[in-house]
Amino acid sequence: MNTLMLDNIIKTALKEDIGTGDITTLSTIDCNTVYNGRFIAKECGILCGLDVVSRVFGMLDKNIELKAFYKDGDAIKKGDIIAAISGSATSILTGERVALNFLQLMSGIASKTRACVEAVSETKAKICDTRKTTPGLRVLEKYAVKTGGGSNHRYNLSDGILIKDNHIKAAGGISEAINKARAYAPHTLKIEVEVEDFAMLEEALQNRADIIMLDNMSLEDMRKAVGIVNGRALVEASGNMGDKDLLSVANTGVDLISIGALTHTIRALDISLKF
Repeated sequence: MNTLMLDNIIKTALKEDIGTGDITTLSTIDCNTVYNGRFIAKECGILCGLDVVSRVFGMLDKNIELKAFYKDGDAIKKGDIIAAISGSATSILTGERVALNFLQLMSGIASKTRACVEAVSETKAKICDTRKTTPGLRVLEKYAVKTGGGSNHRYNLSDGILIKDNHIKAAGGISEAINKARAYAPHTLKIEVEVEDFAMLEEALQNRADIIMLDNMSLEDMRKAVGIVNGRALVEASGNMGDKDLLSVANTGVDLISIGALTHTIRALDISLKF
């Protein structure tokens, strides 16, 4: 994970949460008070974000000690003590919510991803994220997907060419869009095209698209599309995949299943910090 990017995210989060000062803590706790605390899992899931937690408290107080009993990617159970923390009570209390927000969100994403990956584990299909991430938190959310066993799609718009419906309309068609993209981009970038029907699929194949994204197709149509492609390109299933039976989708023969819900519709894993 990019340290500079991570630090900027944490600084923004701390500034947002603390404002001009943690009035409750400053007014009720003696600045010399030292306490020990424990991060406790309130439910089962996949842990993710311990390094972020450590960095949050490190920015507030370099004397805080955090001892982890698990690592990112580990399965945790309800009641497990994830980590112990010791140091200034005022510093710990000031950073508590920001640290937990990151830890709970990232663990929720990793847990959801792991469930999806396990659902298709006996097939060749890979579970991928999308760019449907929380603005400013993409690096953390995509890290959480990887921690859960998933694969990252494009990190940003410069990572690859993905020609979607609006690009096709604005460019004047699939052929025009692919030809323009191939003329513009370096040979190292693959070209992916989103298709909605078999006519679009054939046109994308004729123009040598590297990846075909099947948008909101039925299982029967996905299976037929995989047969038509016949290994000439990678095939990606997309479109509300978070609501689908993933094993059935994988069994159509697609190579990739992209799921926006891994990051845009997620429930944070319940983790608490207790003195």
